[in-house]
Amino acid sequence: MKLQYLATLSAVVAHGNLTAAAEQVNLTRSAVSLQMKQLEAYFGQLLFDRSGRHVQPTAFAREVVRTVDRAMAEIEALRSHAARAPGGLVRLGITDSAQTTLLPLAFTDLLRNAPQVELQIERGSTPILLDELKAGRIDVAVLIRPPTGGSSRLLWTELLNDELVLVVPKGLKAAPPAQILREQPWLRFDRRMVAGRMAGQFVEKLVPQRQALIDLPSIDAIVAMVGAGVGVSVLPRLRVEHLHAHAVREVSLGPNAPVRKLAMVRRKAESDHRLLDIVESSFVAAARQLKA
Repeated sequence: MKLQYLATLSAVVAHGNLTAAAEQVNLTRSAVSLQMKQLEAYFGQLLFDRSGRHVQPTAFAREVVRTVDRAMAEIEALRSHAARAPGGLVRLGITDSAQTTLLPLAFTDLLRNAPQVELQIERGSTPILLDELKAGRIDVAVLIRPPTGGSSRLLWTELLNDELVLVVPKGLKAAPPAQILREQPWLRFDRRMVAGRMAGQFVEKLVPQRQALIDLPSIDAIVAMVGAGVGVSVLPRLRVEHLHAHAVREVSLGPNAPVRKLAMVRRKAESDHRLLDIVESSFVAAARQLKA
């Protein structure tokens, strides 16, 4: 019997159904069901009443979960109060967008709370970083989560959601986004980027067969060109520095605007790696500061 099965049982009892529990523990519903049957075989007792439309945990299952939760809380307390400060090298892959938003805040948090953790930064686009992570050349990555959700064989932690907007010259007359994109030259964000593909797909739906004036891989370059009056572009929400440095403004794309999801990802085999937990906590805290 694997300890992970007990964590899955705790999730099933907490959520009240297999589907929600499967999402929490990053397994399929059938895998969760199989684990529950194996636990029942291990204990020699039923853990669920399956006579109704929904499975209901038995009193014995609830007692098991209470025992497991108490034990895990005590173990976590021991881990949190370990006398020796954790230290070591973490190879972190990160996209350009996260380098100027999350990284400064997260790094400051690490210097203050875990100074013995050393970061080795690897810069790259989302596809490249995912390949590096799967190959074991980096330990963890902060990147744009693919719209499909990304590989279920990896562990994902959501950090920030950035809604895409239409960026236009500050003095451009107000009009609906579709009209602006039809009338103004379109500066397309590089389609090799996740956000670039999302922006391109949105523009294609809004203004079919719209041709781009130019493709650019840099948000900074696009914002500068929009500020100079060259055209308009669909981009993730701009940083305050962009709005201050260039004569541009944002136009909402409405309720159907695509959303870029910034996430931290690591391999499942390292789901209980203390150094990675510390780095992840710093980025989660940084994301919380930016949302505030």
